[in-house]
Amino acid sequence: MKSHLTVSALLLAAGALVAADAKDEVKAAATKLADASGYSWKATTDFGGGGRGMGGPTEGKAVKDGTICLMMSRGDNTIEMFKKGEKGAVKTQDGWQSIAEATAGGGGGGGGGQGNPARFMARTLQNYKAPAQEIIDMVAKLKDLKKEGDAYVGQMTEEGAKSLMSFGRGGPGGGNAPEIRNARGQVKIWLKDGLLSKYEYNLQGNMTFNNNDRDVNRTTTVEIKDVGTTKLEVPAAAKAKLS
Repeated sequence: MKSHLTVSALLLAAGALVAADAKDEVKAAATKLADASGYSWKATTDFGGGGRGMGGPTEGKAVKDGTICLMMSRGDNTIEMFKKGEKGAVKTQDGWQSIAEATAGGGGGGGGGQGNPARFMARTLQNYKAPAQEIIDMVAKLKDLKKEGDAYVGQMTEEGAKSLMSFGRGGPGGGNAPEIRNARGQVKIWLKDGLLSKYEYNLQGNMTFNNNDRDVNRTTTVEIKDVGTTKLEVPAAAKAKLS
């Protein structure tokens, strides 16, 4: 019995060591990407019927000083945004507005909440993280991570899955936090030449938001490109909102 327990303990320790090594490799690849002069990405999300009207790709660019540019397509609209640190700028029908301006009252025209695209996007921008930082944070939310074929595969903790399912903070795009139950998630991560090159994560569970119940089965895929060659020009009016 004692021998059996010793072998089991050794196997558990070996598994934990492999997971730690995998996490270190992925974090190192994400950190290396963050240290590049710039990179671009495209993110697509399949809501599986659980996110009505919230689909559409996001094109992004990030440069080493921490500035991010996003072009978010939602339906027939594409909204351009910039973020640096805690500050952001959203291009609205009334011109460039800061996050505070776009989320206050009826910033950007139209009603509040999801009926106001600029306000909705500004709240989304508030919580947005570029891929390198998102993966560094996500690795901390994993119960395990291991190499399977050409990808690293990990299961999220329940709290980690809840955080991502609620878009980081509050409801989708801001507002009251949804009630989330049975949250679970899995991530697959690909590296190339020691750099983060692609990742895909699936979130599942049940959500109650604004008294509406829905089942969530959301898959987000992020593909990274143009590492070291991406350049970013911020319009003067947008730059003023970032200072």
